[in-house]
Amino acid sequence: MIYTEEQRKALLARAREAIANRLEKNRIFPENTGTPGDPELLKVRAVFVTLRIGGRLRGCIGSLEARESLWQNVWRMAQQAAFSDPRFPQLSSAELPDVVLEISVLSPFQDATISGIVPGTHGVLIEKAGRSAVFLPQVAPEQGWDRETLLSELCRKAGLPRDAWKADAKLSSFTAEVFGEQE
Repeated sequence: MIYTEEQRKALLARAREAIANRLEKNRIFPENTGTPGDPELLKVRAVFVTLRIGGRLRGCIGSLEARESLWQNVWRMAQQAAFSDPRFPQLSSAELPDVVLEISVLSPFQDATISGIVPGTHGVLIEKAGRSAVFLPQVAPEQGWDRETLLSELCRKAGLPRDAWKADAKLSSFTAEVFGEQE
């Protein structure tokens, strides 16, 4: 997956439009504006949308499984990141001009070994004892984490002991094409 500059701009505009539509018109579903002419944007893809204000996280939600077109999924995840991330209050109209959007289009997940996880290259999903958590590939370098710290923090996020990754945890990795608006 390598998206052109035009495709990236279209997806970022789509995400911003989804949030604005919800704020201005309380529209959860897109208006009947048709579909993009680019068949690449209609492929079924898993995606995360991240919102930042002043470099600080303001919302991030995504889909781990590819179930709908990238075009539709960006719309839905942008709205969920803005209005349904339980870590933050709903985004306000006053905040929208300051929001910087980032989109992460995920590759399919692969079973992973501890030694095969490369922080900054791979995103990681942990599953153990009925709990799970995921970090996108860009999280480890943003936080300055090595592999062990990444896995320990992933366990903490899942509500597991920090060393739970060392035994009997299911690890999956993925890559992502990440692009966004400029800060």
